[in-house]
Amino acid sequence: MQYLETIKALDGKLYNLKYHQRRLDETVKNSNIILKDALTPPSAGLFRCRVVYDGKNYEVTYHPYKKKNIKTLKLVFDDDLSYSKKYYDRSRIDTLLRQKSSCDDILIVKNGLITDTSIANIAFKYKNNWITPKKPLLEGTTRARLLERHKILEEDISIKDLENFNQVALMNAMIDFAIIPNENIREIIC
Repeated sequence: MQYLETIKALDGKLYNLKYHQRRLDETVKNSNIILKDALTPPSAGLFRCRVVYDGKNYEVTYHPYKKKNIKTLKLVFDDDLSYSKKYYDRSRIDTLLRQKSSCDDILIVKNGLITDTSIANIAFKYKNNWITPKKPLLEGTTRARLLERHKILEEDISIKDLENFNQVALMNAMIDFAIIPNENIREIIC
């Protein structure tokens, strides 16, 4: 089984490495991979550092990064999808992504609850709080950091709850916490 870590590297600096190392260590017990020793990102520019590993072996590649402009999300349903670890094989998610039609990305619903998009954890603003699904497909590193710092809260979120929110944000290692600028949830969820 192969797994994946995607780490932000900007001008030679690696971001949130302790959260990536923690997830790697939880994914593969007794791994000999120490990310801070294995990574040497380019010294200038924004890069997606991609680490593919199986616990004993790993491969590191660096890719220039350009943020995707996500403004709309299509609800898709899959009660059997399991992505509790960041697997290298994303074929099941890619299959769901083909259902996005004219939307920019998908918002995956599992057993009636909102989980994640195809590339990011999600949060919704309710009054003065940002709420993220209690049961995401993947417990992302940015999500973990923001939960630890009490910047976001966890709750179960059903489809009917969506009408109560007035903002949406995506979060992952590369974009950190990116708010979708539209405040009309009905225009975001297509």
